[in-house]
Amino acid sequence: MRILVSACLMGLCTRYDGGHCENEELISLGTRHTLIPVCPEQLGGLPTPRVPCERVGDAILSKDGTDHTAAFERGAAEAFKLYKISGCAAAVLKARSPSCGKGPIYDGSFTGKLTDRAGVFAQKLLDAGIQVYDEGEISQIKY
Repeated sequence: MRILVSACLMGLCTRYDGGHCENEELISLGTRHTLIPVCPEQLGGLPTPRVPCERVGDAILSKDGTDHTAAFERGAAEAFKLYKISGCAAAVLKARSPSCGKGPIYDGSFTGKLTDRAGVFAQKLLDAGIQVYDEGEISQIKY
């Protein structure tokens, strides 16, 4: 099975702070499945590192107040294309991310508070009926 995964979970330095959040349980899935890394924020044209962003209503704003909604939407569209052309059957995405979090995600106050919504890319996948997991749900993936 092919699984689209958040690149930061595979150890690639794509996070907003230039780091990663490598997940060994996810990487071990690569012994049984083909893992395809993606970073919707980079595909949308945002640099790494970048100012942290959170979802505020339908907008994506950085901590300095800049509106990055268009970049997040462009990145979600490009990542969705990658999902389709790669023949993926599911996605494992970074929890709480304004792109990849399937919910909850940070609420836009930049205080660590969460709201029960999905990130832009995760929502696009969910709306298409695609199975989305976060890194805490890897054990639920059917082999």
